Amino acid sequence: MKLPLNITIAIPIKNEAALLQGCLDAIGGDFAEKIIILDSGSTDGSLEIAKNNNIEVLHFKWNGQFPKKRNWFLQNYRPATKWVLFLDADEYLSDSFKAEVRSKIDNENLVGFWLSYTRYFLGKKLKGGYPLRKLALFRVGAGEYERIEENNWSTLDMEIHEHPVLLGAIGVIKSEIDHLDFRGISHYVIKHNEYASWEAERIIKTASDSTVKKSWTWKQKIKYKLLLSPFIGPVYFLGNYFLLGGIRDGARGLTFSILKASYFTQVYCKIKESQLTEKH
Repeated sequence: MKLPLNITIAIPIKNEAALLQGCLDAIGGDFAEKIIILDSGSTDGSLEIAKNNNIEVLHFKWNGQFPKKRNWFLQNYRPATKWVLFLDADEYLSDSFKAEVRSKIDNENLVGFWLSYTRYFLGKKLKGGYPLRKLALFRVGAGEYERIEENNWSTLDMEIHEHPVLLGAIGVIKSEIDHLDFRGISHYVIKHNEYASWEAERIIKTASDSTVKKSWTWKQKIKYKLLLSPFIGPVYFLGNYFLLGGIRDGARGLTFSILKASYFTQVYCKIKESQLTEKH
């Protein structure tokens, strides 16, 4: 049996009973020294699952301002381990991912790793399209998620599109984590409507904040510039479907590209709507 790595896995949840046990099973008992659940008032049996697996639960109630859930955890419950991995309940660690982390985690020159994720749509894994990557594994104390001041202008109590701002070199784990979100199109549309509202407000609030802009990755800089243009939807569609091979997924690839393009168009429209409202 392999010794657990010096990692704390923090799993933010709210009513994830349908997914949580599978997520925990995929982690296994010999990968990480510590697993912690960060709960936002679950009422569906998620806490019973945590109890049955002898996992510590921290209870979070957002007051509408900074910090949100992940930064709250880092600031108030600093992990005793060297590394922290933030994992959603619908993200299942693969054997290849765990093996690659073991082979790279001792690199003293790195403070974090970009992680790769599979994407599923209409029940099947997507072959093409923009890759899904997050900076979700990093050294404790190397930094925290970018600070965005909120004053009850969103309903999202957890960092969604904010990246950790780290001091040091960042590596890449190429093996994918399985992102198994099978909660249906209705859930997808509702979730992305919330994301679009937050994204639009974030751009409006930070447009003149040079401190926030400095923490953006080059991809974020391109994304936020394009979101101020009505061409963001068509640009995403062409890139995802043709340039990056979404066409290989046939009808699923086409509809996924259309849905994502409409999401970015929605963000643009919400920005414009908010600007018009302010003028009047």
